[in-house]
Amino acid sequence: MSTAADPYHTGSVPREVLADLLPASRVRDIVLVAGGAALTGFAAQLAVPVPGSPVPVTGQTFAALLVGTALGAGRGFLSLAVYALVGLAGVPWFAEGSYGVSPTFGYIIGMMLAATVVGALARRGADRTVLRMAGTMLLGEAVIYAIGVPYLSAATELSPTEAVAAGFTPFLIGDALKAALAMGLLPTAWKLVKR
Repeated sequence: MSTAADPYHTGSVPREVLADLLPASRVRDIVLVAGGAALTGFAAQLAVPVPGSPVPVTGQTFAALLVGTALGAGRGFLSLAVYALVGLAGVPWFAEGSYGVSPTFGYIIGMMLAATVVGALARRGADRTVLRMAGTMLLGEAVIYAIGVPYLSAATELSPTEAVAAGFTPFLIGDALKAALAMGLLPTAWKLVKR
């Protein structure tokens, strides 16, 4: 990819994401997008209910951010869009085997946007070091909550304060652990590839 074709490329900043290391083809991109959707659907089944909250703890957000970072903004967005559309069509692969529109659907919308944001940052090299990866994951989580929590409030009888208490606060520790896992995973993957 030339610098002229890549509007995100400036100077010596990396412009590849991990998926770009595979031979380029439409088939590759289709498989990566479908695989990212499937990974997110699988991770959504790793769910633990949170007492007093309609939002469970899942591996879904971690998978969505991982997909965005590894595939880049465009393929990451498409993966999460496929995930959302297939779940809306009736495939029970949202959290806890659910499907269709629910009070937690805002988190899925947030995941589509977050995958795009973290994918764009990864293309700028944000997935190459531990500290940059930590910031990238935390920003991605913030995007998910910025959409998910207000949607939860609007779709239920929860006030905005109650929605924060039910749909944000209980997940802070888990999100910190997910960020820590990503901090080690993606920079390590790049180091292995460079060998």
